[in-house]
Amino acid sequence: MLFNFGPRSSILLIFFFHGVVFAYLLFKKSLQYKQVSSRWLGGFTLLCCLYICPWMLGHAGWYANQPYRNILFYVPTQQVFLLGPFIYFYTQSLLNNSFRFRKRDWLHFVPGFLYLLYSLVVFLTDMVILKEYYFYENQRDKDLATWYQLAGLGSMGIYFWVSLRVYNHYKKRTYQELSFADQVQFKWVKRYLWAFMLMLLFRVTFLLIYPNWGSFPKKWWYYLFFALLFYYITLSGYANTIRSNIYFDADEPEGLPQNEVKSEDLEALEKIVEPDAEIPKPSFENIDYQYWKQKVLTLMEEDKLYKNQLLKITDIAEALQTNARVISRLINQEFEMNFNDFVNHYRVQAVKEQIDQQAHENYTLLGIAMECGFNSKTTFNRAFKKFLDMSPRAYLNQEYKMSK
Repeated sequence: MLFNFGPRSSILLIFFFHGVVFAYLLFKKSLQYKQVSSRWLGGFTLLCCLYICPWMLGHAGWYANQPYRNILFYVPTQQVFLLGPFIYFYTQSLLNNSFRFRKRDWLHFVPGFLYLLYSLVVFLTDMVILKEYYFYENQRDKDLATWYQLAGLGSMGIYFWVSLRVYNHYKKRTYQELSFADQVQFKWVKRYLWAFMLMLLFRVTFLLIYPNWGSFPKKWWYYLFFALLFYYITLSGYANTIRSNIYFDADEPEGLPQNEVKSEDLEALEKIVEPDAEIPKPSFENIDYQYWKQKVLTLMEEDKLYKNQLLKITDIAEALQTNARVISRLINQEFEMNFNDFVNHYRVQAVKEQIDQQAHENYTLLGIAMECGFNSKTTFNRAFKKFLDMSPRAYLNQEYKMSK
């Protein structure tokens, strides 16, 4: 098989080979551990490997020699309409534990399938029916057509925005439901989304500099940047395989009216445990917030639930024999905080009390923080500064000066 090993073709070949290997490993992991997210990332990686093929094989001599030129002409390697949906569904499957690929989700792939159909028509017309170049009379690869590249750029931009919206919705839900939200932010997810955005920015830059997308040698640098970025995304995804335990509908609006709940939301809620006869059963239309507020305060101030480093809003809901949505609305409305801040506020106050009682003379600040429910130094420092407007060390120094 023809392959002229030059600096440009060889460098892209390295990324291509590694990408194929990682795609195989991701598909294997998907089957072995039933990780749907690995399957989507493997598909994205494989599409990226195919995407760099025209420049890798072109610099290896394929466009200048037959039958290799026809292979590049008639095999649609640059599936720009599929890159966006794959990164979107990868993000969905990673962050949303309730995600299931539904029949209507196939609509996301219609543009990509239509382009494949178009490529098939071009091949059959030129190579089977007419047996001469008709669509390829100008000897320009259809994958590199400006209209196709611009349309693909728009598609990828839309899916980047939607994927980022899924991440932001996930982040908001963690702060509403978990007291350890900082530990499950999957910041690398946001980083790979920004890497995906850099792909788009590089494409826009090169389109502005070289409007003719088929400007072959000059745009090799774009494909090098693209290869570096998709390699980073693949490595990040392969190394970070933890999946979220958060369940949500990514299409759910940011906030619902206080007395209005969609039927599908109600079906997704945890079933209410039958309480004692004297405890009123809450409903979304008529909630006695003051009653439930006192119950929550008792749990936090007397039972000190905030000391549980892995406290979730469902833990409070179960303790009060109600559902998580009621508690979430209660905390948002009555305390004007999300659940994460609500619990961390109690933890900060507990640390402050321990310092005031000179506990720091026998224990480290981090040890006190851990005892009060924090599970990381970073989260402790951030929460302490948020609620007291100073760092734990600054507060300790202030107390030391005041005690003199």
